[in-house]
Amino acid sequence: MKNKLFFFCLFTFCTIAAFAQEALFDSNNINSPVINADGSVTFKLFAPKAIKVEITGDFLPKIIKDGDESEGIAELHEKNNGVWTYTSKPLSAELYSYKFKVNGMDYLDPANIYINRDIATYTNIFIVTKDRGDKGNLYSVNEVPHGNVSKIWYESPTLKMHRRMTVYTPAGYDKGKKYPVLYLLHGAGGDEDAWTTLGRAAQIMDNLIACGKAKPMIVVMPNGNLDYQAAPGAWSKGMYKPMFKGDGASKEIASMDESFPDIINYIEKNYHILKDKSNRAICGLSMGGGHSFAISKRYPNMFDYVGLFSAALFMKGNDPQSSDIQEMQKDKQFNIQLAKQFNARPRLYFIGIGNTDFLYKTNADYRKYLDIHSYKYEYMETDGGHIWRNWRIYLTHYAQEIFK
Repeated sequence: MKNKLFFFCLFTFCTIAAFAQEALFDSNNINSPVINADGSVTFKLFAPKAIKVEITGDFLPKIIKDGDESEGIAELHEKNNGVWTYTSKPLSAELYSYKFKVNGMDYLDPANIYINRDIATYTNIFIVTKDRGDKGNLYSVNEVPHGNVSKIWYESPTLKMHRRMTVYTPAGYDKGKKYPVLYLLHGAGGDEDAWTTLGRAAQIMDNLIACGKAKPMIVVMPNGNLDYQAAPGAWSKGMYKPMFKGDGASKEIASMDESFPDIINYIEKNYHILKDKSNRAICGLSMGGGHSFAISKRYPNMFDYVGLFSAALFMKGNDPQSSDIQEMQKDKQFNIQLAKQFNARPRLYFIGIGNTDFLYKTNADYRKYLDIHSYKYEYMETDGGHIWRNWRIYLTHYAQEIFK
């Protein structure tokens, strides 16, 4: 009887193990996504019990309905053995994101380990590259000298807390040479991880520096959420769900521009830095563009290079009929600060925005204001809206223009 029980248990264990191995084999045997020779991409998903499988991503044509724009969607088709497939049209060189929908539910690609977090949403990513130096190649890890990316804790006396930031140091930094500094700021919902993950900042800098298109520089990426110490999971708040504009549970005691000298003081005390205006640059996207705008006009002699990427520039006053440019013209302090900043003759004042960005009109009004006052700036307009694809382009361009 004992022998029969033993063999029954052994048989059951082996059967379960066999099913587990089969499932593991089915998952591991799928290669997805596959980038084809013509630039098209084939996606596969093992989902034998699925009724409907779809894919959404920024490589698909946008869907416009009732004036609202959303990511495109395409259907996968089941071929055999429960494997669903879809092949895109040929894609241009770029970094793309996507996820599956299985029976209407979001589903990450289990065959693709490469994912990004944007606020509280995860997507898979892939890169299409065709030629050396194209965008896909620039966002890839190539066989070039690599800089280091560190997570640094510093004391902010203004905000009365320890805070974390990300610091990129270029290849060869440990040899003791002094470097210029770029302060690179994220948007609402982001944190000190955003530019290195979603923005591919380290890859962009490594590749530009390696081919001599950008000067070696230190890149400082602080956390712009002034009531938070660090990215989700990296501080004592615990495992909270990140939100677009925080959870409202706490309120910052100072603004980003008021507290920014704490960051500069730490960097200039602890890194090999060239400590003058001509060797400092600041730029940022969306909220971070607004921060760059506010910081640079508050401290007109601090930065020779300013970059505003899809920047949240100016909040309207109490009059709902006023335009942004009218509010700018009426604001005395604003006018005084801008006059001081441009009288200090910044070497580069860069504005970049997509032609369908929801902040387009505010930025257009700001450019009108600059034109009225004959303040010099450089402008870049790209296709698309408020998206990382544009912000990576602006960083690539801006990094090649500064410290020259």
